Amino acid sequence: MVYLLITSLIWAFSFGLIGNVLKGLDPLMVAGVRLAIALLVFLPLLRAKKLGAKERLQLVALGAVQFGVMYICYLSAFRFIPSHLVALFSVLTPVYVVLIHDLRSRQFTPLYLLAALLSVGGAAVIKAKSGDSGDLWLGFALMQISGLAFAFGQVAYRDWKRNRPEINNTEVMGLLYAGGALTALLASFALSSDSGGLSTATPSQLGVIVYLGAVASGLGFFLWNKGATLSSPGVLAAFNNVLVPLAMFVSLFVFGEVEDISGPNLLRLLIGATLIGAAVWVAHKSGHQSEKN
Repeated sequence: MVYLLITSLIWAFSFGLIGNVLKGLDPLMVAGVRLAIALLVFLPLLRAKKLGAKERLQLVALGAVQFGVMYICYLSAFRFIPSHLVALFSVLTPVYVVLIHDLRSRQFTPLYLLAALLSVGGAAVIKAKSGDSGDLWLGFALMQISGLAFAFGQVAYRDWKRNRPEINNTEVMGLLYAGGALTALLASFALSSDSGGLSTATPSQLGVIVYLGAVASGLGFFLWNKGATLSSPGVLAAFNNVLVPLAMFVSLFVFGEVEDISGPNLLRLLIGATLIGAAVWVAHKSGHQSEKN
């Protein structure tokens, strides 16, 4: 659990840094570069020869989903919504963690549909008279895809690693980062309209990207996936939600986004956050005993 807690504290500042310091940069290129930096950090520790060809491909594919797809959607969401809403709209990730675990275990509970509907209702309250509703819904959708990708990767890597206790996490993380970096960079070259890449980035923005790549992505994902292998699905899901209030607090009060939600907007945010929190509570009360699996 300590690995998950340390990572949550590190990641709490990432939302505000991305939404405020990296504003205006191509999100797909930022995703690719920070994952490439994370790959460079763990490349010296990679021991791919311990794995068969199929296992290497499995890890590259997991990294493509957990890191590549997740970052493409997550960083793109900052174009449409402020960082405190990016944090809030990630609140369903723990629901997705348990849901994906249950589906892989051939279980299902209809209450997850209610949880999803409550989350959409919360987003609807927040978007009321708060700018371009199309932008907000697009940001919300991107964050749900991001959450699904990240949740799937956590659960799948947990299962993969528990079946191979002889493998060290440090020896294989490079393959996951390789899959993520390749996916994000290919998406950037194929979809980005910013032909200059990061050429317009300021020294402070480049410094933040290096920090996000080496610490938030490199060290953070390693600690998170290591913690995931040592935790039950229920604990893993709960820690996914610890990040949300931490990230919202940092974005609103450390990076000053509180000015954007004064008065009625703040009330809508609180009501919407309550509805989305209720979605997680409904899922938590669904009666699953995933912790025993």
